[in-house]
Formats: sequence, C-alpha cells, structure tokens
Amino acid sequence: MKTKKQSLEQSLIGMQNNMLNFAMSLTTNREKAKDLTQETTLKALSNIDKYYDNVNFKGWVFTIMHNIFVNNYRRTVRSQLIIDQSENSYLLNLSQSSGFNTPDGAYSYSEITKVLDNFANEYKNPFVMHFSGYKYEEIAKNLNLPLGTVKSRIFFARKRLQEILKDYR
Repeated sequence: MKTKKQSLEQSLIGMQNNMLNFAMSLTTNREKAKDLTQETTLKALSNIDKYYDNVNFKGWVFTIMHNIFVNNYRRTVRSQLIIDQSENSYLLNLSQSSGFNTPDGAYSYSEITKVLDNFANEYKNPFVMHFSGYKYEEIAKNLNLPLGTVKSRIFFARKRLQEILKDYR
C-alpha cells in the first residue's frame, strides 16, 4: 500500500512533461526550461510534507515553478545593476551599453525623446519598452499584443526615428 507521500511523488513524476511545457512558456528556452523543471521538482519533493490534501496538486507545483522563475528573474535583474563608485554618482544605474556616456549621447537622447513624444502610443510604447531593455515577449505580454505586432511596431518606430534623426546616426 502506497503512502500519501509516495502517491504525491508518483504524481510529480507523472507531471514532468506538463511541467516542462509550462517552463517553456515561462523561459522560451529549452535548456532553461529543463533547469527550471528540475529545480521545481526538487523544491516540491523537499516540501511535499507542506502540501494539503484539499489543494490542487498540479496548481501547487505550478505555483512553485512560477515563484522560482520570478525569483530567478529578479535575481538576474538585481545582478545587472551597476553601482557607480564615482564621486558624483553620475552613472548610477545607467546601462553600460546605453551609449549615453558622452555629452553627444545625452544630446541624442533628448532629441530622440522629443521625436518620440510625437509618435502615436501604439508605436512609442513598444519602442520605449524595448529600448529600456524589455524582451519582445515581455512587451507583447505587457501590452497584450501578438509578438509579430510588437516586432513590427518597434521596427517601424526605429525606421521612422532613423529617417527623422538621420543627422544623428
């Protein structure tokens, strides 16, 4: 006769394909999805004694996976934070690849924002989010738009900016 713990462990093993599919939807990368599935399995197994009978087991496991994904994402974002040790903290939290480390770059940025203010929100919002470092998938999810629409709007906004600001390229 199986114990409750053995039964839950069997259920967890049987859910591996579902877990991998859910992990793929979160990470959009096969290797990262496998890692997330493995990490979730280990966490669920180590906390199986905290599971209550009246709770949906699959939902419980998927919640663990989602929480691990969010925590890993936040950890990654925090690790990319740049701490400026200079006297005036001029570069604090400024992305290394932004190109704004020179006065010319800052001037271009002000010109870009002036032009962007004249764009329709449907083009401006996706472009600004992409420029700020969001991935296409994140923008699509945030704005509730298809991925292709987000990519084309960013492309057209970039192209229009290049036409308007051709002297700054």
